Amino acid sequence: MNKDLSNIRKDFTQKELSEDTVVENPVHQFRLWLNEAIESEQPEPTAMTLCTVSPDAIPSARIVLLKKLDDNTGFWFYTNYDSHKGKDLAHNHHATLNFFWPLLERQVRITGTVSKVSISDSNAYFDSRPLDSRIGAIASPQSQVIESRDELKELLEEAKKGLIQRPKHWGGYALLPNEIEFWQGRASRLHDRIRYRLSGKDWVRERLAP
Repeated sequence: MNKDLSNIRKDFTQKELSEDTVVENPVHQFRLWLNEAIESEQPEPTAMTLCTVSPDAIPSARIVLLKKLDDNTGFWFYTNYDSHKGKDLAHNHHATLNFFWPLLERQVRITGTVSKVSISDSNAYFDSRPLDSRIGAIASPQSQVIESRDELKELLEEAKKGLIQRPKHWGGYALLPNEIEFWQGRASRLHDRIRYRLSGKDWVRERLAP
């Protein structure tokens, strides 16, 4: 039986967001919200939707994990450079991240430009990962068509026989933001939206209609 989706809704009443309560730097504001999400035991608080655009102007989205937040370089994540998202980013360096923390009735949308992190940073993070994760990154031809699960298992067994070090096709990216929007759910769909927009070297802070 098909469910009627039109009547599924939730009123948001937990918190509010105002220009008077946010801090001047949006990365610092994000860090405050992220810490609250972690402390609230939000499932996967570092999970973020990464949106990229292909050379054919087709958008694509998937979940990745935030692995570092840096005031100067932005939001870090790691992946296979030959993957779908890696190929998109090689063509178009602009991307958007979206965090959703339903327990706190919050979203954050971050738009900016993406660049690869240094080889030394990618090596350091790769070496810090659990052994099975390192082997998996070596074995998987991410986003490529494979015949079956058995083929993946064979690739995994083959990878175990080799040198366990970061492959050249795997590493980190950093998204340097030029716009960050904080969304706090409010009653009657009159949500609070505070956007930070980079103008020159300064962040402009403004309220958006819900």
